[in-house]
Amino acid sequence: MTDDGELREATITQSSQSASYWGKQIRLFAHQWLDTALDVIFPPRCIGCKRVGSLLCSDCQARFTAPPPLHESDSPLSECRATAEYGGIIRDAIHAFKFDNQFRFAPVLADRLFTEWQRAGWPIALVTAAPLHINRLKARGYNQAGLLAARFATLAQVPFQEAAIRRVRETHTQVGLNRAERQLNVTNAFEANSTIVNGKNIVIIDDVYTTGATLKACADALLKAGAASVWGLTVAKTHHDNQP
Repeated sequence: MTDDGELREATITQSSQSASYWGKQIRLFAHQWLDTALDVIFPPRCIGCKRVGSLLCSDCQARFTAPPPLHESDSPLSECRATAEYGGIIRDAIHAFKFDNQFRFAPVLADRLFTEWQRAGWPIALVTAAPLHINRLKARGYNQAGLLAARFATLAQVPFQEAAIRRVRETHTQVGLNRAERQLNVTNAFEANSTIVNGKNIVIIDDVYTTGATLKACADALLKAGAASVWGLTVAKTHHDNQP
């Protein structure tokens, strides 16, 4: 193929990918608007007890048990916390949000993150989220961790910077990998922006903590870029044999 032909093909491919991405963004906005409208017409029901009034009622949330905070001497994370053990109702809520485009769960799950952060008392100056690779972001259309982090930052009145860290290497899904494989899979997969993070105390948010490989790799990149300290915060923590 000639250089001109290769250029035309690359341009067409790039344009197609861009159109696909923006198409997904438009659908994401439409889903969010529709969810809001449906809340008015059909009041939400709790995903646990099915009672009308909220997607995750206070009675069902009261049944969740937060796992002990994680302090590991060899971890780049100063501490990591989760709002609940992974399973049952909280698992169903995360799955609905993450895999079924149920964006209405973002506020209620982020509210739980905010409550856990208040309990922790971390003096944060910046909020960011575990990033997706651009190819996965284009395929899914949104980053669930980013939606949680944006809502959390609003509640905490702390700046949210999605650009603080990016995934520079596309990785395999972590599902089905053991601890060592997970760690290797995300090694050198992230790069932080020193202009944004230098000297900052940062909390990085994700939906589920299994072995912590992703959050630790993110924290390592943030610290190398000059962050003062990094904490991890997730909706749920699972045992490796009960992964999402």
